[in-house]
Amino acid sequence: MRLTPEVVLYGYRIGVFPMADPEDDEIYWYSPDPRAVLPIKAFHVPKNLEKLVARGRFEVVSDRDFEGVIRACAERESTWISEEVIRVYSALNEKGFAHSVECRLDGRLVGGLYGVAVGAAFFGESMFHHETDASKVALVHLVRRLRQGGYILLDTQYSTRHLEQFGVTQVSRKEYERLLEEAVAKEATWL
Repeated sequence: MRLTPEVVLYGYRIGVFPMADPEDDEIYWYSPDPRAVLPIKAFHVPKNLEKLVARGRFEVVSDRDFEGVIRACAERESTWISEEVIRVYSALNEKGFAHSVECRLDGRLVGGLYGVAVGAAFFGESMFHHETDASKVALVHLVRRLRQGGYILLDTQYSTRHLEQFGVTQVSRKEYERLLEEAVAKEATWL
């Protein structure tokens, strides 16, 4: 099946997401159990990061260079972000479904993240940094944006040590499906 924006959006609505196999770029669909989510209302920001955000070291913007963010996220030894994934997610960005949060320093893109918004759910896909803490600052700004826009679910797919400091939790597939159904039925605004 060819990956299209419509197919990807349908997948997110039913709880699956695509990833390219790093060996052959073949697209496979995933639905981890348990599933990792970050609590939007109870999101924990470590004090040192809170101070860094308050200092405003980085200029933080959204959707200025979506393709630059996804390509920077793909710059690693082994990646699930193939050219096909870049093409489809860039098309989703053009349609208003995929978004990036970007950290810039002296005008250069130095960190950020991207994901997909459906209803009041945001599905975080990947993040990167070229400057220390830039991806963490982007995540703090993402959560602020989600709160302001009325989002109720922030899906991170998998739990990582990096996300543990922010309060990531894991839920069963059944609980995730309940949260997902509620979130995609509501409206939210990407502000």
